[in-house]
Amino acid sequence: MQQPPTDPELPRARPRLGERLLTAVSRDPLTVPHRQRNDAVIAAGTGVLAVVLALVVKDGRQPDVLGWALLAGSIVPLAWRRRRPLLVLLAVLACIGPYHAFDNTHFAPVPGSLLALYTVATILRPLHTMLIGTGVIGIALTVMFRVNTHQGLESLRTSGWILAVLVLGVDVRVYRRYIASVVGRAERAERTREEEAARRVAEERLRIARDLHDLLAHSITLIGVQTSVAAHVLAVDPDRLDRAAIAKALDDIADTCRTARGELRTTLEVLRADGPDGPEPHGPLPDLRALPGLVRAANADLTVRTGEVRLPPAVEAAAYRIVQESLTNAVRHGGSGVQITVAVQLRGRALDVTVTDDGTGPGETGGSGYGIVGMRERARSVGGTLSAGPRDGGGFVVAAVLPLQPSEALA
Repeated sequence: MQQPPTDPELPRARPRLGERLLTAVSRDPLTVPHRQRNDAVIAAGTGVLAVVLALVVKDGRQPDVLGWALLAGSIVPLAWRRRRPLLVLLAVLACIGPYHAFDNTHFAPVPGSLLALYTVATILRPLHTMLIGTGVIGIALTVMFRVNTHQGLESLRTSGWILAVLVLGVDVRVYRRYIASVVGRAERAERTREEEAARRVAEERLRIARDLHDLLAHSITLIGVQTSVAAHVLAVDPDRLDRAAIAKALDDIADTCRTARGELRTTLEVLRADGPDGPEPHGPLPDLRALPGLVRAANADLTVRTGEVRLPPAVEAAAYRIVQESLTNAVRHGGSGVQITVAVQLRGRALDVTVTDDGTGPGETGGSGYGIVGMRERARSVGGTLSAGPRDGGGFVVAAVLPLQPSEALA
């Protein structure tokens, strides 16, 4: 039988009494909301209980005016017990000492003094708690034996309650620190997951931007050059129209558009497949076999020497994109007549990619695009390096070294 779907807008069930008590015990006493108000209410309740015990229990004489004042003095400081636990304990002891010395009802101030001891045990370090507990028991026994030997023996018998309260307080303190450490680790793990998710989102956005830039910038640049060629043919001599040249320029534009459309479709398919719940990207990546068609459209010279080594697909794709962006920059800044040379060679365990031209590179024209930045990112993505700048004698050169990992390069 299927469970009905839960509605997030429905009110949540009220926690049970045991769960609320466990939550209250687990909280840090110094960070509990409404701490001062709660302590004042607890102190008032303890005071009422002390008054009832003073009137009902007959283990000493009923307090007189001074006895009631001392009893009140041992209760009122409890309203600040979590803010100043040690000072409150000292104030309570300073009042109940004379109270017991005058042989007032001895059981009346016990709840307040035990509450002060419990608060000290839950906040201070265990060593300090045990030292304070030893001192309190010693002082209490000394006072009671001076008042009455029978009362001293009774106090000695009941001093186990003081030890029990102190052990309970230390145990609660250890439990709270354990809960705080568990919650802290969970929060740190959650922050780590959030940071990792944010990092992956940023990397994915960067990868999408890089792919779209590499894909569209080259095609749009070629279309612009080919359109300029067609416009030039029309403007040079309108009476002697070179229909063949215009038709070739328009065919080149159409081919470039079809190629760009196909690459864009492939890129989008790969991006859609690369999700947190989807399979790993398996779409086709550009490789060195596509370089001849790429450089042919830019009228460049190409040299490829890789021997019989099978290159990692990521390295081939990086080399292709670097050559593509270099051709785009060369054509954009040098025009259709620029002379471009592309050399792709395998040197040891690294693939060298060099693109040179005799035009004016982006570094000399102050280009503000992301072409060179994107090429460097491409090289770094496979552990390589890339340098780009003017060359001696004029022109521009882009040189990349893309290492082949021994585990990936198969001869």
